[in-house]
Amino acid sequence: MARAGLDRNAVLAAATAIADTEGLEALTLAGLARALGVKTPSLYNHVPSLGALQRDLALAGMREANARMTRAAVGLAREDALVAIGLAYRDFARERPGLYAASLRAAPAGDAELQRAGGEVVATVLAVLSGYGLSGDDALHATRGLRAIIHGFVALEAAGGFGLALDLKESLTRLIKAFGKGLERGS
Repeated sequence: MARAGLDRNAVLAAATAIADTEGLEALTLAGLARALGVKTPSLYNHVPSLGALQRDLALAGMREANARMTRAAVGLAREDALVAIGLAYRDFARERPGLYAASLRAAPAGDAELQRAGGEVVATVLAVLSGYGLSGDDALHATRGLRAIIHGFVALEAAGGFGLALDLKESLTRLIKAFGKGLERGS
């Protein structure tokens, strides 16, 4: 019997909190059950497995990242929009590290909902890149490049890899602008 007040949303919120504070790899069903004050088998009333829970975190992460990037880009174009989505993505990764980590993998074949969420993130980036005249494979390669730049920056930042006393936001902004200049030369 399910504990009163405990539902799938509460389980997902608790799992998100663990992933964001302790790391996605620290999320276990036993630890989640402890955090919720229930026995591990009780969780199966709300989630079928740890893998299903991680999938739900990935979906939540993709949706949140896309919402942040979309809000950031509203009313902007080209370099301003590119920087805005890049910084929004960085902020998401810094503020929600567990959801960010969960959302990094490509959606598996057969998971239409997760594929759709990932496609929406890509569509947001493609909309910004269209301002550079990019489409088709060129736009997809640029999307991968931008993601790699931001992810690499975020990973180095999280690992303490930047020791100089320079503004990190300014460094990333300059990096994204340089990427944008390269897109201008290519179009």
